[in-house]
Amino acid sequence: MAYETSAMNATYHHLEMDGREKLTVAGVEDVERFDESCIVMTTSAGELVVTGEQLHIGKLSLDGGELHVDGRIDSISYEEPTRERGGSLLSRLFG
Repeated sequence: MAYETSAMNATYHHLEMDGREKLTVAGVEDVERFDESCIVMTTSAGELVVTGEQLHIGKLSLDGGELHVDGRIDSISYEEPTRERGGSLLSRLFG
């Protein structure tokens, strides 16, 4: 299974999954957090969240923008960026 997209400011983004055990992601800009059940990364196409069990990062090359994940992969999803908290209470409630 492969998924490709190109962004306007275009670092090549590519996902390749082999069964539910191996995932290769190209276009990775940063890994925000990871543990055995969740990996959150910033890619050229947005924030990508991988969830599963016994997840391990086998290879990470931020210079090349490539990440390899091994383990049982349950889901892969793109998340909307979170807004910075700030401003008045009313602007946060109704903004």
